[in-house]
Amino acid sequence: MSTVTESDVAQGLTLGEHLRELRARLVRASLGVIVATVAVWNSYPSIFAIIRRPFEEIQGTHPSAVLALTGITSGFSLQLRVCLAAGFALSSPIWLFQLWRFIAPGLHRHERKWAYIYSLVAAPLFLGGIALAYYVMPRMLDVLYEFTPSDVSNVTSVDSYLSFFLQLTLFFGFGFLLPIVFVMLNAVGLLSGKTLVASWRWIILGASIFGAVATPSGDPLGMTVIALPVIALMFIAVGVALLNDKRRARKAARTGTNQWSDDEASPLS
Repeated sequence: MSTVTESDVAQGLTLGEHLRELRARLVRASLGVIVATVAVWNSYPSIFAIIRRPFEEIQGTHPSAVLALTGITSGFSLQLRVCLAAGFALSSPIWLFQLWRFIAPGLHRHERKWAYIYSLVAAPLFLGGIALAYYVMPRMLDVLYEFTPSDVSNVTSVDSYLSFFLQLTLFFGFGFLLPIVFVMLNAVGLLSGKTLVASWRWIILGASIFGAVATPSGDPLGMTVIALPVIALMFIAVGVALLNDKRRARKAARTGTNQWSDDEASPLS
């Protein structure tokens, strides 16, 4: 007697059931962020000192640059935003896992393991991107403050600085997730390793553009420092995709079936 698998059930879900599943995952991810935010609340002074450090590093060469709070409630809103941002980063394994748990039931049994591998690898990559953004931030601030006239004080709102800090770190964090997205597309049969190899010029160009956007000074060394880790991650992803294609081809030869089975999508060309 045939049994109904989790994949079969998931693929037969109605739109309403999919939306309820999405809501449940969003609630769990949000709870993870909230719990992490509460956990770091008392560590706010240390966390804000870390966020402020890139600004302090450039004050020696730009003494006119000053951070300032404006408004009675600015202090409280600042602490709330800082702790929420820290909670978001700290809980990244939770919300990334919930994201792929939402996708995993719709995958076939042999594909589902890739979603769990993604959950284990994605969080370190996301945090690694944040770490690289933090490393290059003083250089970016130094370039941007060079445009301040010598006889003018640049009083920077703390809210403005925090927004810049969060936008840059999230840009790098999500940028570092792109290679593993390609691996996942290959794992579920939507993108072949050969297609990625054929696109190597676009991969290098994309990484170079990423480095250029993240380096407003246009310094070739700075662009290279940023682009090289992205290129390395992308080519690791290409290597994993090629190995998976070979594994899939060996299995197809052994079983006498087509490499891309009927219930899998054909790879993008």
